[in-house]
Amino acid sequence: MNKPPLLFLCHRIPFPPNKGDKIRSFNMLKVLSERFDIYLGSFVDDPYDWQYASKMDKYCKQVFLINQNKTWSKIKGLTAFISGKSISEPYYANSKMQQWVDKTLPQQQITQVFIYSSVMAMFTSSHQQRIHQVVDYVDVDSDKWRQYADNKTGISRWVYRREHQKLKRFENRVCERSQHALFVSDPEAELFKQQLPTLQHGKVQGLLNGVDVDYFSPDSDIEAVTEQVDVVFTGAMDYWANVDAVIWFVNHVWPRIRALHPNANFYVVGGNPTAQVKSLNNTNGIVVTGRVKDVRPFIRSAKVSVAPLQIARGIQNKVLEALSMAKPVVATSMAIEGIEAKNEHIRVTDDAEQFCSAVCHYLDTPAEVPENRQWIMENLQWTATMSKLAGLFKVEL
Repeated sequence: MNKPPLLFLCHRIPFPPNKGDKIRSFNMLKVLSERFDIYLGSFVDDPYDWQYASKMDKYCKQVFLINQNKTWSKIKGLTAFISGKSISEPYYANSKMQQWVDKTLPQQQITQVFIYSSVMAMFTSSHQQRIHQVVDYVDVDSDKWRQYADNKTGISRWVYRREHQKLKRFENRVCERSQHALFVSDPEAELFKQQLPTLQHGKVQGLLNGVDVDYFSPDSDIEAVTEQVDVVFTGAMDYWANVDAVIWFVNHVWPRIRALHPNANFYVVGGNPTAQVKSLNNTNGIVVTGRVKDVRPFIRSAKVSVAPLQIARGIQNKVLEALSMAKPVVATSMAIEGIEAKNEHIRVTDDAEQFCSAVCHYLDTPAEVPENRQWIMENLQWTATMSKLAGLFKVEL
């Protein structure tokens, strides 16, 4: 039986699912591929990911990938100060991607379009009269720039505030041209509604992330970490919010912990660490691993997982994965936003001293917490959270 065609545009190849946005985009691709013939157009911004290009063939009828040189993209982004656009728009603008979209939509008679990351909607703007478009914003990107601006001074603050305003206008135009606008949580959806006309509020809804509970399981067959892991942070370490979180923790919380537990160590697990993060390695009990094949051994070995984010939007997969592996979590209120789980082993505080106290509690009395995993099992499995996705498209399935 032939499946209806669907154009799936994604700002970053949705494989491997090893970081926040790629985990969500891959699971959405996987769900939609069961109902549609997928025509995937995406950028590859990390040379490491090219080895996985053929993996997309399992889920897609056709795959079109373009190498994205970050340095050149940043240069293109600077033209925004001439054009009056957000930096994000020229950063992702690409004539080859536009040509492929312009050719593929009529050639394959595609009327259903899924956009992952609102910036990719620029490639369908001239086709709006003929398509039914669902956009997953994931989170309110423009609000991140507002948060960045609040932490900057001088010219940097001006640039970030400008990006917040320009990107906000772009996000609103995309919503106006789309049939559905998705966000990673209901609070995130409500935040976006605040910047829209009331008539468009009905388009906006939250669609929660999930967890692969078989993969992120305390009972999974994974290779053990031979080193002692006391405290762990996982995440892409070239992402500004993760870098900021680690630096805040190292500066304000970790010295307090080491004063009470002189032999404790803190593992920062994630790819592409910045120079600032790399400089922490082998200092004061801190280990910066860089890219690892599998984060699960580090999570399973740790006594506690921390998510000390100071700037964040949406749901943090690092928190969900730790919960799924029955680990206690200590997080800031930013990091826990959108996650409704409440029990004594999910400690939430923005105070450095209280954060230290919560972490030290689990260093003193390490234990698995099956209630954290149970909450994930009952509320956030991908099959449940993505059950409504295919129904947002206007086709007979």
